[in-house]
Amino acid sequence: MAIIKPFKGIRPVSELASKIAALPYDVMNSDEAREMVADNPYSFLHVDRAEVDLDPSIDVHDKRVYEKARENLDRMIKDGEYIQDKRPCLYIYRQIMNGRAQTGIVFCASIDDYMNNIIKKHEFTRADKEEDRINHVDYCDANTGPIFLTYKEDQIASEIIEAWIENESKRKPIYNFVAEDGISHIVWIIDNEIIINELIDLFKEVDYLYIADGHHRSASAVKVGLKRRKENPDYTGDEEFNYFLAVAFPDNDLMVMDYNRVVKDLNGLTRDQLIEKLEEKFTVTESTSKEPVKPAKKHTFGMYLENKWYVLEAKDGTYNAEDPIDSLDVAILQNNVLTPILGIEDVRTSDRIDFIGGIRGLKELERRVNKDMKVAFSMYPTEVRDIMSVADIGEVMPPKSTWFEPKLRSGLFVHQLK
Repeated sequence: MAIIKPFKGIRPVSELASKIAALPYDVMNSDEAREMVADNPYSFLHVDRAEVDLDPSIDVHDKRVYEKARENLDRMIKDGEYIQDKRPCLYIYRQIMNGRAQTGIVFCASIDDYMNNIIKKHEFTRADKEEDRINHVDYCDANTGPIFLTYKEDQIASEIIEAWIENESKRKPIYNFVAEDGISHIVWIIDNEIIINELIDLFKEVDYLYIADGHHRSASAVKVGLKRRKENPDYTGDEEFNYFLAVAFPDNDLMVMDYNRVVKDLNGLTRDQLIEKLEEKFTVTESTSKEPVKPAKKHTFGMYLENKWYVLEAKDGTYNAEDPIDSLDVAILQNNVLTPILGIEDVRTSDRIDFIGGIRGLKELERRVNKDMKVAFSMYPTEVRDIMSVADIGEVMPPKSTWFEPKLRSGLFVHQLK
């Protein structure tokens, strides 16, 4: 049973929403963030990456960065760039990318659901990244970026939710804009108490929610909530710090893009030696097209090497089809190519490998190989149900398995913890 809670959203005034809404803090570095805010004093990156307003010599984890984030958020509220809804609400958040829409419900999720594994995870988190967001949430006393959740559409009376969404979306949205990347963002407010309670009851039918994106943000939000509980031993469980900001989409709405690999060298092998080794586990075919190879099905890979594209098809016995992890394409490539042939033991730490999200296109693989890499592998996208299957058995996905698009914008909703 999943708990969802309405909240008094702090959100931009409508005329500034498109200027405030920003990409998540973790999809760019500090230099890129400084460029993004150069001509936009309203960007939420002034809160999510507050180092953009400080001298570049200051470490991004310095206390002054978190103090600046709180200062900037308070100023935006004081200056009227933000308003707060007078009563707890839910929200509908729709994104449209290349004509394809995904529509979710914005609410607050329970930190107890996270700890009790009602909210399931599929990634490890790093302590340093957690600490950064713990400090950010703690200093701001708010969740500033929503966690991207999903649920199995067939486990809930989804037709009722869809009917509510369809009905509510006939009303005038509070936001409707196209961001600089061409993605549309449309938001409606649900302030009818009857509808809110109906949606709360419907989500009680959901066995599990799954984190699609935002493992570090969710882990950090939970730890701040536990810190608040310790500071308030008489807490009742109803306080806002017991919840964190989230958006939940049905799994059939989501699109996972390919997450491709480029490697700096062939581990001492020649092209012919590499292909010979690959042929032990894969059927290797040189592509007759000049276009990049985009795999059309699972267990098939593209390889770009010395200005040629090849198709690699995993042979029977290369993987265990009954194992949710071993049968993942990222695991097949790792277990049969990257580690045993190219000598990359740990893709998390190796400086010989890089990862390129599918949003950048396969021509980017060619560009990187022609510039500073030696070989590239194009991947078939991981499916949402694959992610759920791994989470259901309490395991984690191999590194860099998923690339969700479109990204949720930060700054459209802020959830105060007090």
